[in-house]
Amino acid sequence: MEEAKQTFDVDKAAVLVKELRKTFSSGKTKSYEWRMSQLESISKMIDEKEKEIIEALHKDLSKPELEAFISEISMTKSSCKLALKELKHWMMPKKVETSMATYPSSAKIVSEPLGVVLVISTWNFPFLLSLDPVIGAIAAGNAVVLKPSEIAPATSSLLARLLVEYADESAIRVVEGAVAETSALLEQKWDKIFFTGGARVGRIVMTAAAKHLTPVTLELGGKCPVLVDSNVDLQVTARRIVAGKWACNNGQACIGVDYIITTKDFAPQLIDALRSVLEECFGKDPMESKDRSRIVNSFHFMRLVNLLDEDKVSDKIVVGGQRDRSHLQIAPTILLDVPDDSRIMQEEIFGPLLPITTVEKLEDAFDMINRKPKALAAYLFSDDEQIERKFVQNVSAGGIAINDTILQLTVPTLPFGGVGESGMGSYHGKFSFDAFSHNKAVLYRSFAGESPTRYPPYTPGKQKQMKALISGDVFNIMLALLGWFKD
Repeated sequence: MEEAKQTFDVDKAAVLVKELRKTFSSGKTKSYEWRMSQLESISKMIDEKEKEIIEALHKDLSKPELEAFISEISMTKSSCKLALKELKHWMMPKKVETSMATYPSSAKIVSEPLGVVLVISTWNFPFLLSLDPVIGAIAAGNAVVLKPSEIAPATSSLLARLLVEYADESAIRVVEGAVAETSALLEQKWDKIFFTGGARVGRIVMTAAAKHLTPVTLELGGKCPVLVDSNVDLQVTARRIVAGKWACNNGQACIGVDYIITTKDFAPQLIDALRSVLEECFGKDPMESKDRSRIVNSFHFMRLVNLLDEDKVSDKIVVGGQRDRSHLQIAPTILLDVPDDSRIMQEEIFGPLLPITTVEKLEDAFDMINRKPKALAAYLFSDDEQIERKFVQNVSAGGIAINDTILQLTVPTLPFGGVGESGMGSYHGKFSFDAFSHNKAVLYRSFAGESPTRYPPYTPGKQKQMKALISGDVFNIMLALLGWFKD
């Protein structure tokens, strides 16, 4: 198996795609029965292999069992259940109105699968973010290749083994590996590429896709801000910020809290409340807590340490700051008023570090947020409806939550996706089905209702009739149909 992984090259990738195209061309994946059977198999796999999934997530990230169940297993299962429940409705052609120009006629929008699609996953939620888009691709009737992240090797290996056991291998494949394997896959012509990860690799994916004019969905990230007003329930606010930062994969989440903006007067109270909740959640010594994931690897550990140790940043720590390289742990750390040009305020943090920036008036924060690239999520805590309206209207982000963090991700009727540098396209629920479908426009006409008006030669009378029909004006249409316009 190791030898096979090492020799997966462009030629083998081409053979793989050819085999999947043959399956797709047979029409096998388009049937309702096939889609349902594969979704049922994945749901069964999650139920039967829950223990193995939790063990793999612990090996990769030391992810606590309950967090692994809630954020990865339960959410993936929910996506599967929704697709099973709604698939027949999603697949049904949608009737739409037609115009007088096509009378008599009828029209439908028919959802058809795109074809053979590539899903490139990431490491921070390696089970959920691998299978969630795959569920959408299967529901839409596609053949799929999943490339899990090599940075989460235990989960990657588990997915490769389980999908062979539970899924239809003629249409659903897993390719393990690193840069070489991903590059070989990106050389191929796909009908859709779905990528979750960072902006740097996202640009590489988009460049490769452009060669074949392949559509892409890019789920990226960015610096997700939290704006905190002084009129909030402080205890609830602190708890929900802690949940959206340190209890969410220890800050390693694309929609996790990246930095806070609040007023100078309110900052000390907020810091005290966060310190209290952190102790409540993770104990007096958070480095000993078993309720936080670890940093994924030594590279990312040192990246975070370098953010902390930068000049004019290290002396801004007001809570935490401890680190343990041998266990890849950094304590929940809060910093106050670090310079805006520091790396920690310019780069996506993706870890347990939380800068708080202060302003004189809360409204000053809007410009501060909008000066940065658009984030995947933005959060506001306030009891002022006017501030809420301004925030929703003036802050551009992939999604927004008011008086909470990260929970927008759990609502299947909301699209999940970025804008600008935080990504393009969206998924979840019906949006996942749409992400891997083409909405085909279909117009039906009979041989009745033939009018010589549309055909040359265009005499003055015909021109008047045609203009009347196209105008949409009821009076002129009636005149045209009654033949009042003569040459």
